[in-house]
Amino acid sequence: MTEKSENTGDSRKARIAVIGTGWWSTFTHIPGLQAYPHATLVALCDSDTEKLQAAEEKYQVGRTYSDYHEMIEKEALDGVVVATNHASHYEIARYCLDHHLSVMIEKPMVLYARHAQELVNLAHERQQALMIGYPYHYNTTVQRVRDVIQSGELGAVQFVNCVFTSHIRDLLGGRDGSEKNPGGFVVHGPGKVYSQPHLSGGGEGHLQITHSAGLMFFTTGLRAKRVHALMHNHGLPLDLVDTMTVEFEGAALGIVGGCGNTARTASGKLDLSIYCENGSVVMDALNGRTVIYRENQAPERFEPGADAETIYPRFATSQNLADVILGRAENGSPGEIGWRTVELLDAAYRSAEIDGQAVMIDDLYTILEEQS
Repeated sequence: MTEKSENTGDSRKARIAVIGTGWWSTFTHIPGLQAYPHATLVALCDSDTEKLQAAEEKYQVGRTYSDYHEMIEKEALDGVVVATNHASHYEIARYCLDHHLSVMIEKPMVLYARHAQELVNLAHERQQALMIGYPYHYNTTVQRVRDVIQSGELGAVQFVNCVFTSHIRDLLGGRDGSEKNPGGFVVHGPGKVYSQPHLSGGGEGHLQITHSAGLMFFTTGLRAKRVHALMHNHGLPLDLVDTMTVEFEGAALGIVGGCGNTARTASGKLDLSIYCENGSVVMDALNGRTVIYRENQAPERFEPGADAETIYPRFATSQNLADVILGRAENGSPGEIGWRTVELLDAAYRSAEIDGQAVMIDDLYTILEEQS
């Protein structure tokens, strides 16, 4: 690999490449990095050369590759954004970490708990940053909730209710709307990727509940211990409706679920309610409204700002990668949170396959060893 930039001091920029030029990357990571004064977007990479060319025509990055191995060999990089299909995250991220690059992985981090564990451990061994693409973690209200709960001020968490509903039925059926609205995306839409299990893993769980579960683990600091889950596809290739009953370490219980079949005109919900020994939190994440309740005190209320980007700061994840590389900021969405989310989803999909029987989180690591 070529030597990295020798720029020093405040003038130095983090040299970052983006692997995966699909719809979310062209909407978020590429423009976010190009607009950020502390980052240089060095190159784009995608095995789909048509998507790669379309992204290059839009953003004029200058250097493109269809093979990330070649890109990492030839370019002087500090970090990479991995925004490929879900099933490919593990292999690509592992290769990048092995080559001493910091990595931001789009959600879901990976599909299996053991793979998440391996990446977190590898990042520590290589002393590289590993972060997950959860923009809600950069919302200041979310950070306030995390600080209050994890300070112990409200006492131990006893019950969590975590629900995400939206309209993804068409995506799970392989229709992204491009045929009806060709100009509806900045460059191109997601196409059929979310209807293909070998690329996406699951449906509602891996595409949507990963958001809400990541938010739950980030704010509460919990870790799942045992999961019972049921899922239904309703005629689609992947799950459309999921429900999970969760026992967490430390005796807290929770309900986690979602439905991808809201009306097209409905805004959906991402609601997180956290009930503790001495208070509770009720969060409407999609609309940016949160209330913290304490015993014998007036509620602490948070309302959304005028800018939607303050609710869901989508550029924050890749820009935080640059800041962490440069030592300007802490990792705002660490790999450990992605790992806990993967544990929950891995257990849930396995439980659903056996009609809702319990799956213990600790058993996931033995299961994968036996399947290897």
